Amino acid sequence: MPVSPQGVTVVVLLADPDAPTEIARRMAPELPARLAEKSGQGRRFDVKVVSEPFTAGTEDPHTLMRRIMDRARAENWDIVVALTDLPLHSHGRKLVVDLSHEHGLALLSLPPLGGLRLQTRARRAVEEAVLGLAGARATGDGEPPRDPPPLGPFVGRLAPVHRGPVSEEETADLRYVTTGPRGYLRVLGGMVRANRPWRLVPGLSKALAAALATGAVATVNSTIWSLSQALSVPRLVIAMVGSVVLMIGWLIVDAQLWHRAAEVSPEARKRAALYNASTVVTVGIGVLVCYVGLLVVSLVWALFILNDRVFASMTRTPLHGTEYWTLSWFVASIATVGGALGSGLESDEAIRAAAYSKREQERRNSLQDDDGDQPVT
Repeated sequence: MPVSPQGVTVVVLLADPDAPTEIARRMAPELPARLAEKSGQGRRFDVKVVSEPFTAGTEDPHTLMRRIMDRARAENWDIVVALTDLPLHSHGRKLVVDLSHEHGLALLSLPPLGGLRLQTRARRAVEEAVLGLAGARATGDGEPPRDPPPLGPFVGRLAPVHRGPVSEEETADLRYVTTGPRGYLRVLGGMVRANRPWRLVPGLSKALAAALATGAVATVNSTIWSLSQALSVPRLVIAMVGSVVLMIGWLIVDAQLWHRAAEVSPEARKRAALYNASTVVTVGIGVLVCYVGLLVVSLVWALFILNDRVFASMTRTPLHGTEYWTLSWFVASIATVGGALGSGLESDEAIRAAAYSKREQERRNSLQDDDGDQPVT
C-alpha cells in the first residue's frame, strides 16, 4: 500500500532480545526527526520498537524474511527493519542486510558492522534502509533502485561490502554481503562485542579467588623473588603468554565451549570456525582483563608487604621500582595458572553465562538440540 507524501510512515524496529533491543531503543527517539529531514517532501515517520526473538530456531535469511513479512502483515506495519546480533550467511557469504522493497522489509545483521561505534553504524544502516524502502513504497512500484548506493557510509569507507546474489524464490530483492579477510574480521569483532567479554571477570569469582590466594603466597616466597630477578624479559613474556593461553584453553575445554559442526559441508565448517574464533577472542579478552587486574593487585601487595633489606639479603639485589615490577609481573603469571586450576570449581553454566550474550546462549542451545535430534549412524 503506497504511502502518501504527506502521511505518516509507521516504521517498526523488530529487535532480538538483549543487545539488538538496547540498540533499537537508543536510536528510536532520534530517528523520526532524522528520517523526516533526510527524506524531505514533508514526510513524517513514527518509529516503534518491538522486542521479540524472531530468529529463534533458525539462521536462514529466507526463513527470517518470511517471518518478518508475516509479522508486518498481521500488524499492518508500513516498514519493518529487523535487527539481530547473530551472524547470518547466504550463498557462502556473510550477510549484512536483506531488503524487500515490495514488502517494505529489511533484515540487518549487526556483527558485520564491527565492534566499534556500533550504535552509530547501526543507526545509519537503519536510516538508509528505511529511506530506500520508503521511497520505493511512496512511488508504488515496490522495486529496488536500479543503481543503489553503496553501504560504505555506515560500515566504514574501507569495509568490503557489496551486493550479493538473490534467488528468485527469495523474499528479498536486494542484498548486501561482506567477504574477504577484512569482512571476516568485522564480523568477528561484532560477535565478540555482542558477547561482552568483560562480563567474564565477575563470572569467574572462584577462579579469581584462587588466583589472588596464589599470588599472595607467591609474593612472600623468597624463591619466587630470586626467580623473578633471574628471568630475562623474553622469559617473563613467555611465562605471561603461557599462563594466559593455559587459562583460555582450560576454560574452553572444561566448560565445553568449543563448537563442532553437525554437518560436513564447507559452509557449516566455516560457520563453526567463526563461532570458535569468537569464543577464543571473547574468553581471551576476559582472561587478559583478569591478568591485568592480578598484575595491579600483585604490585600493590608487593609495595605493602616487601622489606627492602630482607629482599636484598635473599636476592642480593636492591629493591627498586624495576624489582617491584618484575616480581609483580612474574607473580601475575603464577596466579593466572592458579586461577586456571581454580576455574574448575566454577559451574559450566556460570562460565557460559559470563562468556556469551543471551542470544549466543540460545543459539548454542538450539544447535545442541538439533545435534541431539540427528540420527545415530
